[in-house]
Amino acid sequence: MSLLLGLDFGTGGIRVGLFDPDRRTIVATAEETYATRHPQPGWAEQSPGEWWDALGRACRRVMTQANTPEIAGIAVATTASTVVVCSRDGTPLRPALLWMDCRAGIEAHRTGQSTHPVMAQSGGSDAAEWLVPKAMWLATHEPKLYDAAEIICECVDWVNFRLTGQWVGSRMNATCKWNYDGAAEQFHPELYESFGAPGLVDRLPQRIVRVGDAIDRLSTAAALHLGLGDQRPVVAQGGIDAHIGILGADTVAPGKLLLIGGTSVVHLFHLADDRPVPGFWGPYPGALIDDLWLVEGGQVSAGSVLSWLSGQIFQLDNDGTQRLIEEASRRPAQDSGLLTLDYFMGNRTPYRDPHLRGAILGLSLGHDRASMYRSAVEGVALASANVVAQAQLVGVPVDRIVSAGGYCKNALWLRATVDAIGLPIQLAAEENLTIVGTAAAAATGVGLFPDLRSAAAAVARDGRLIEPDMVAHRRYVESLERYRDATTILTPILHRLSAGPDRREDRPDVASR
Repeated sequence: MSLLLGLDFGTGGIRVGLFDPDRRTIVATAEETYATRHPQPGWAEQSPGEWWDALGRACRRVMTQANTPEIAGIAVATTASTVVVCSRDGTPLRPALLWMDCRAGIEAHRTGQSTHPVMAQSGGSDAAEWLVPKAMWLATHEPKLYDAAEIICECVDWVNFRLTGQWVGSRMNATCKWNYDGAAEQFHPELYESFGAPGLVDRLPQRIVRVGDAIDRLSTAAALHLGLGDQRPVVAQGGIDAHIGILGADTVAPGKLLLIGGTSVVHLFHLADDRPVPGFWGPYPGALIDDLWLVEGGQVSAGSVLSWLSGQIFQLDNDGTQRLIEEASRRPAQDSGLLTLDYFMGNRTPYRDPHLRGAILGLSLGHDRASMYRSAVEGVALASANVVAQAQLVGVPVDRIVSAGGYCKNALWLRATVDAIGLPIQLAAEENLTIVGTAAAAATGVGLFPDLRSAAAAVARDGRLIEPDMVAHRRYVESLERYRDATTILTPILHRLSAGPDRREDRPDVASR
């Protein structure tokens, strides 16, 4: 029996999974971590070499667990907009800029001033996290390195190169994050030139491959590194981790919303036609499915806020964090007198503002760790509700919500999210939908299914349905108004704080206030 190998590069580490298409389940997994470094506030960097080393360790463990089974196909999913600058042989020239790195806020603001038609595919501007603003920042602040760079790509492209020796781009990433024209299937070099990233188009992978299409066979060196012996299965194109989860959840059809909770939260849905969705990113033509328009919303900081509070601020280990969650769960919803704003690394949806920052409001000497943690959970949940409410406000149908990820490990976060949104949420049977989604892509690439729609329907399994507590939901509705009001009132102050005393003059929106 042949299995499918899914590689999921997340923020904190690599997860490798073997998927059995006959049983529709993950049969073996392993994880390895790698470090994130924060040289300055708002910056986040990782080492591509550490990704590759961690992949080898995790994959060899999985292959040993499963007695080195036959592998039919492989696909890779990674965090989006984690940017690698390297030579053509794959040697990195600097640490990778992690997706959450928001140093390119000024550059992202400049993209919104363009009238180029392709910008409509990203809602009129780029986010500070994306490859193009980061390339603009590098061209301005590290010009010698930018000039020396032969390849500027994303994590998924670099990993696929290490696996196959081929420089290719995922049509998903290119369309969603590079201002690649998904409708015309072409780059627009003049746009990059106008942004101040000269020659960027020549540094990007030129061969753009659809999700689920074959890239090449695994190289001999990569097979040894992964513990596959002399096997050389086909490597199929993957893409953005959460977006590939659409296949794992089978939320391909319009009206279905995928909600992935983790370090960040991502909200994903398809439209049947091209129309404006204010506050969201997209609609992206054919990013995943040829005849559908992909739309993305999300929260930059979510599970990371909770981990920061329990780990870095309260200095709790895993057991201590679980006890804190249990204590906070016993507190009534929206009863602490606190309000947390989740913008610790800016806001992606619906405000599209990388310069917002987090806050805990209403603190008194009577508050304890459990009340602060509960408020943080509820703040993240309110942000999710705000995104769903915005989707409904602009006429996007939300007939079914499927979720997975970090919610499965934090019952308080799951309950708060369901109650804040006020709609039932279907949990996926598999916690890691990205691994299932990569299996669907790999299965398509090796011809097990005729297309991604068929593959998604074949691999997805539903778990339990979580119904909202409507009494609690009414309290969250009231709190959401306070959340929005606080955002409006505090935005000028948060902008000033995020700029810092030495950089305030560089920010027109701050200096003019």
